[in-house]
Parts: sequence; structure tokens; C-alpha cells
Amino acid sequence: MIHRTVTPSSPRVIASGVLLLVSLAALTALCVTLRIPMADTLVYRAEGAAVVGGTDLYGFTVTEWHLPATYPPFAAILFVPTTWLPIPLLKVAFIAGNVALLALLVHLSFRFAGVRARPWLPLAATAVAIWLEPAFQTLLFGQINLALACLVLWDLSRPEGAVGKGFALGIAAGIKLTPGFFVVYLLITGRIRTAVTATASFIGTVLLGALVLPGASVDFWTRRMFETSRVGKAWIVDNQSLQGLVARVLHTEEPGLLWAVPTVAVAVLGLWLARRAHRAGHPQWALLTAAFTALLISPISWSHHWVWCVPLAALLLAERRLYLAAFVAAVFTARTHWVLPHDGALDLHYPWWQQPLASPYPVFGLAVLAYVAVRTRRRRVTLPAQRTVSARPEDRTAARRAEKSARPAFEDEPEGRSTATESTESNRTT
Repeated sequence: MIHRTVTPSSPRVIASGVLLLVSLAALTALCVTLRIPMADTLVYRAEGAAVVGGTDLYGFTVTEWHLPATYPPFAAILFVPTTWLPIPLLKVAFIAGNVALLALLVHLSFRFAGVRARPWLPLAATAVAIWLEPAFQTLLFGQINLALACLVLWDLSRPEGAVGKGFALGIAAGIKLTPGFFVVYLLITGRIRTAVTATASFIGTVLLGALVLPGASVDFWTRRMFETSRVGKAWIVDNQSLQGLVARVLHTEEPGLLWAVPTVAVAVLGLWLARRAHRAGHPQWALLTAAFTALLISPISWSHHWVWCVPLAALLLAERRLYLAAFVAAVFTARTHWVLPHDGALDLHYPWWQQPLASPYPVFGLAVLAYVAVRTRRRRVTLPAQRTVSARPEDRTAARRAEKSARPAFEDEPEGRSTATESTESNRTT
């Protein structure tokens, strides 16, 4: 007779699975009740239809909000399969796909943070992450932010020298230009090979777009990419970039140099901090600094672009900064910018005390840069997954004890292994 051993973590796995199912059921009920339009998904489908039909890729608008195509021609080519499904089924596919991508982002975030998580943790984290405003808005709009974040995080968290490292980053930049900022980050941190690979990959997407859609490619690269107004109004609360913050604070639709100058300063500061963090032995904080800097300086960073809050929370959990991780979750769940009146031009008339509520993410992003500035002044702190093992038994025993004390409570460790191993090492030493 085979007896199956039930580990102490099994109740947690069951509870986390139930929590995820309840979260998904609530999401499904909300989507059905609200009959969510998933406007961005409809734009992607229209782009794919323009490629198939040979019509003007940048000459149409769809939905009641008159949304145009804003991505490079390469993205439109990738959207062709969206035309193969009827719209109701396409919406279901996008929601299911984005939930799966969110679970993948959670997994990649824990691996990025150096955490060997127990099985229950990714389930619980995904159930909670669904209700983080950036992830939730991505699901409701049918956006591709989670896919881009997964591409970049997976690629840049791979070991240095890994085959093809940088290729996925170039693909992400070919779909949407913003990830191209990470190429600059790679250059200033001395990873020339990865930067060259990413650049070559990006150029490949441009050439493919030019081959399939020559007219649209000329139109985009010479004209459309400079029309930031096509993306939307920069001053509305949806835009959580520095430009949106400055426009609302100054009560003007065109902040001009009053936005451009501080944005350049933040870009320089962010890249310098990322370089310092990388050199100080904090590669995770270096990458997150680059990510949040890109979100801050982009002319438009819709609130659903801020899905990088997920790896940030995972890294804080790995470092046992539980209060800070909880604070991150609170900031990105509060939705303060949606609570304020934001119909018409009301976004431009907030009093001073409502400004932080209208721009929570850029304020938070600046706070992240400040935190990294303080964090990287300290001596190098290496996560457990990065530590090397000494050849001396007594050193290995001391290192194992130190790792156990520093390891988050949610990491895997077979029962009895640590104590038995330490005892063996001590006997060998004596």
C-alpha cells in the first residue's frame, strides 16, 4: 500500500488555490456585469484587420472613444491572429491570456528576487495581484503590458552571457517603443553584448514591418511616432507620468519646458542610480530603477503601464521588508486617481491637496528613486540565491546558518535537512 505524505504546506496550497478561484470568479462576475468593452483589444483587432485588408493602418479609429493605432507596424503584424476569432471569444481569450501572463509575471518576479517560493505563494500572490490597479486595468482594457513586462523581466534577469540575451527585449521594443529605454540601461552598466543583441533584434522588427507594410512603416517612423497626441491627452488622470503630474499641478494642457527640464533631470538621475546600484552589487534594484525611470519620463504612462509594481513587491518580500511590500500593495490598490472627479477638464482644476491623490504613481516612482539612492549607499548585500559556497566545512556551516536566518519564511526548505546537514558538517570539522 502506498501512503502519500501530506506536507505542512498542503493546507496552504489548498487555501491559496481556493483564494485564486474566488478571485477569478469575482473578476468574471465583474466583467460580465459591466460588459467590459476591452477597447484596446478592439484596436489590436482593427490593426490586424488593416494588415489583412491592406487598408491604412494609421487612418482609422474604433470604439466610442475614437481610438487610433499607435504601435509600430511590427505590432500590427502580430495582431493578425486576433482577426480569426469573433469579438466575444477574443475578449475571453485576452482575459484568460492576461491572467496567465500575470501568474507568469509573479513567478518571474520571485525568481528575479532570488526566492525559492513554496507552491502556495505564487497562487496567493496571483490572487492578490489581480486586484492591483495596473494589472486589473490591463485585464479590463485587454492590454499587452503584462506580455511586455514578462519579456523584459525574463530576458534581463537571465545570467550574463546567456545565449540570445537581449533578443526578447528587442522584440518588446519592436512592439512598443518604451522598452527601448532598457537598451540605454544596458549600455551604461557595461553590458554591451546584450545591448547590441537587443538593438539588432529591434532593427529586425523594423525591417520585417517595412517588408510587409512599407507604406505604413514610412508613415510611422517619419510621422506618427512623433504625434504623442494620438496616444491620448497627457493631462488626464489616466496618465501617471511626470508630464501628467506637471500638467495637472500647473493646470495647463501644455507644460512645455516646465515638464521637459525636470524629465531630463529624472532620466539622468535614474540612469545614474541604476548604474550605481549595478556596480554596488544590487542588480535587481538596478533593473527596477531603470523600469520606474522609464515610466516616469515617458510622455504618457497610463496607469496600467505600472505593472512593474509586481516585481518590486516581490523583491521587498525577499528582503524581508514586509511593511514596504504591504505599502506597495496599498498604493497600487487604492485607486485614488479614479476616486477624484475626472470628467471633462476637471483633471486640470484639482486643488493642491488633491494633487498627490491625482498622481500617486509618479510620486511613488520618485520615492522609489530616493529609496534606491539610500539603499545603494550601504555595503553590498547579496541575496541567498546569489551567495557562493565556501570549500571549508566550517564556512559552509556558518553560511548556511546565516542564510537560514535571512531567508524569507516562504522559501522552500525540506524538513530536517538543515539541522542534519549542519550536524554532519560539524562532525567533519571536529
